[in-house]
Amino acid sequence: MKRAGTLRLLSDLSDFSGAARLRELLAGDPAVRVRCSPDGRHLLLLRPPGAPAPQLLVAVRGPGADLERAWPAGQPPPLDAFFLPGPARPALVLIWESGLAEVWGAGVGPGWRLLQSTELCPNTGARVVAVAVPRGRLVWCEECQAGAEGWLGPPAASFSHRVCVRTLEPSGEAVPTLGRTHILLHHCPRFGLMASRRDLFLVPTATTWPGVAHILLFWSPGKGKVMVSVPCLGLAHSKSLNPGRGDTWDFRILLRGLPGLLSPRQPLAVHTWAPTPQGLLLLDFRGTVSLVHSHGGTRPVGTLHEAPVGPQGSAALGTFHSTLACVLGSTLELLDMGSGQLLERKVLSTDRVHLLEPPAPGLEDEEKLEARGGLRLLSAVGLFRVGWEAPQGLELPSAEDLVFEEACEYYQRRSLRGTQLTPEELRHNSIFRAPQALASILQGHLPPSTLLTTLRAELRDYRGLEQLKARLVAGDDEEAGWTELAEQEVARLLRTELMGDQLAQLNTIFQALPTAAWGAIHRALQLQTDRDGKLRSQAPPDVWRKVLGGTAAGKEPPDGVLPPFELLCQCLCRLEPRWLPPFVELAQQQGGPGWGAGATGLPLYRRALAVLGEEGARPEALELELLLSSGRPKAMLQAVGQLVQKEQWERALEAGLALGPSSPLLRSEIFKLLLAEFARHRRLDTHLPLLCRLCPPDLAPAELLLLLRAYLPDEGGPSTPFPEPGAEPTLTVGLLRALLEQTGTQGRPSGPVLSLYEDILWDPGTPPPTPPRGPMTTLQTADHPGLEAWAPSGQGFCVTDTS
Repeated sequence: MKRAGTLRLLSDLSDFSGAARLRELLAGDPAVRVRCSPDGRHLLLLRPPGAPAPQLLVAVRGPGADLERAWPAGQPPPLDAFFLPGPARPALVLIWESGLAEVWGAGVGPGWRLLQSTELCPNTGARVVAVAVPRGRLVWCEECQAGAEGWLGPPAASFSHRVCVRTLEPSGEAVPTLGRTHILLHHCPRFGLMASRRDLFLVPTATTWPGVAHILLFWSPGKGKVMVSVPCLGLAHSKSLNPGRGDTWDFRILLRGLPGLLSPRQPLAVHTWAPTPQGLLLLDFRGTVSLVHSHGGTRPVGTLHEAPVGPQGSAALGTFHSTLACVLGSTLELLDMGSGQLLERKVLSTDRVHLLEPPAPGLEDEEKLEARGGLRLLSAVGLFRVGWEAPQGLELPSAEDLVFEEACEYYQRRSLRGTQLTPEELRHNSIFRAPQALASILQGHLPPSTLLTTLRAELRDYRGLEQLKARLVAGDDEEAGWTELAEQEVARLLRTELMGDQLAQLNTIFQALPTAAWGAIHRALQLQTDRDGKLRSQAPPDVWRKVLGGTAAGKEPPDGVLPPFELLCQCLCRLEPRWLPPFVELAQQQGGPGWGAGATGLPLYRRALAVLGEEGARPEALELELLLSSGRPKAMLQAVGQLVQKEQWERALEAGLALGPSSPLLRSEIFKLLLAEFARHRRLDTHLPLLCRLCPPDLAPAELLLLLRAYLPDEGGPSTPFPEPGAEPTLTVGLLRALLEQTGTQGRPSGPVLSLYEDILWDPGTPPPTPPRGPMTTLQTADHPGLEAWAPSGQGFCVTDTS
């Protein structure tokens, strides 16, 4: 059956305050500008300069105060007016051509009152020519004062504009106030400004310089990018434009860096522009409607049955449910957005019709929910909704029938039998109890209060998820919305068994939004640092079991799907590698000896190393930290061995000293490893105090000397009192004294000598008396040629004359 487009009356305007004045302005002035508040209850009508009073009217549906403003002939009316987003109470901003901006609010006290007055372009003498209010921002295009930027000649006057933005910041008045000014574009032509809930569109006007009148600019504040598009050429280029980072562009420099944009083209011949969630709609004078997406691509939508009648003819465009609605004069045409086919054409009773923007998601009244899914048309006759209506005679299946039909398809996919499963079999077969239980709930067998109590938490999560999805569709704080969505989904998956599809979905979230996913894990594990900078967790053991659990035997995940622990390690390697070793260390403390082994029995540090890649291709610093923090003897010895190879002696000694008294064997092995290096070369001499502290307390001096003897290098030739030039100095008794004192007992032993070499330690230290010296004679080196190698050139040796 073919669906039918309907026009349903929502209000005859009698429930609006100042209904008579509202009808008068809608019927009498075709150029009146109409805006709707985010909650859909307030209508703003602004008449052009020169129109009779009142030039401004704000009407409210239901309880509330209206607003009428009129300006005398010598004082110009506002250039434009907009409602500001704010669920607390309605507020609007008025902008004058001089740059004056006033913020008005209602809801506290009787009537409307002025909340803020400011100058958009102080001390510049600029003139505002266009204004738009995208989500959370006020953007305007201003014409700079002649000569302010030193331009000369007619071409310079065409680029005497700039586009500025001010944020709408929350305040104690519960109405946003204007923040500081930031310049987005300067040295640019005059642009018209239009805004959807997600993007800002900069379109050429009749006074735009013809050389650039074929160019469109789309600014996406949520993405921090500006898209330069040429619909007639099919070209689009993206550049960064984030005011938060101080980005700004000179329009001329921007175009010079984008090839192909300045080729000679005719200006865009556009009759009507209309921003939509999908992009920017444009209607040309031939009746063709095109859609320019926010990514810069352009596609034709369709052609209207009639073309606009000259530039002054009225036209309005809007979209709903993949349908384009166009009001051209007194005709309403509905076209399919996909095929461009004309679906329906209606003749209206008036040619003064305005298409209203739909209310912001989450701000509609309950009585307005039925109007969602269509567009609203406003005229002097009333407020209408245009949408699609199901054909007469179409019977929708009951909830109980839908349960059994869906269950039948589900069980049929899982069944191996060849016969077809029918809903009637599910109704009467007691094997499948879940569909019968759900059907009984829908039939009302379960009291609603009990059902609500059972599903309260799920309903709250579902409602929050739906509100979040509505925010994302509306483009409201897109980055924060995706982050919150990822956090909610990760938290939900952690309540499941994390197998099969759930594990694959968790991997997908970590790949798409790693920062948000890790934030959810951080909260679920309740990670925090103590006073010493150590990572701690207060999460219950069940959460850690799910995180550390490996894959069971025979249930290996598909290729590319990682278990939870490996997934977290991979995420930390991408985001903050220095936190991986503390996290693995904490996981080993939480997991204990039997957790997280999986089918292969690997310890957690080995599983973390496997995420880093094959051996030899891993980051050396990260691998070393993982080995040192593992607490496993084999890993610790491997790490100390790597430090010895890199000659990082102090760190190797500190790794051994960090081991407590519960690891005497591991400390002893590390000491022997470093003692061998101490015996072979002298690069450890400066760290001898640390080596003495690492010495095992039960090591005797004899055992120490035996170890040193085993580690000393073999001498290839006869011993000499001094090393050869360039050779490594040998170990001396003086260097050994500190180690021997460390291994001996404090104080001289009172009993028998325990070791052959201990007497060396307890020598009183008094040297023998100096023998008497006689007259000195000098022996010449010529008389004793054998001493040449021991005497420097030009010097003799002094010896005692004993004759």
